[in-house]
Amino acid sequence: MRSDEKRGMTKGDSATAESQESRCAPPQIETGEATITLLSVSPIEQDHDALDRALRHPKWRIHKALSLPSAVAALLRKTRIPLVVCERDLLPGTWKEMLRHVTLLPQPPHLIVTSRFADDRLWAEALNLGAYDVLAKPFDHAELNRILASAWLHWRDRYPAAVDSPASLGATAGRMPDVRCA
Repeated sequence: MRSDEKRGMTKGDSATAESQESRCAPPQIETGEATITLLSVSPIEQDHDALDRALRHPKWRIHKALSLPSAVAALLRKTRIPLVVCERDLLPGTWKEMLRHVTLLPQPPHLIVTSRFADDRLWAEALNLGAYDVLAKPFDHAELNRILASAWLHWRDRYPAAVDSPASLGATAGRMPDVRCA
């Protein structure tokens, strides 16, 4: 739950809401044999660990990159990466450089920018330049799951041939993934 939503709640209400959120499982993705690949780009190992903890579902596969060059190499090696979660500040580089690389791909993944200092300015800049969304750190599991599920569904609907092709994510034709928070 975002801190601005907690305002006006009593301490007991806030604890109850946080307890319900922590019980919210990662998205359940019904795609037959499919896995959804996410590229996590951050020089901070704790960011990768937080994604691992939040996405404990066998349908998610997380590839980790500690730098912009290693992330670009991963994008070029992997045939289908629909989602990229990228720290605002990379060494070397920034999320904007990552976005430039992503947009050159034939089926560009959605880029989600992360930052401890996620504010309205970063959010507006990221969306105006073409990022999918911005996530504040530390990650709120419910918000992370909501954004990743939404980004996946949007990418899947934008590139249905990529999802339905045999070399793709492995989805069975005619049965699109069901992403929901259980």
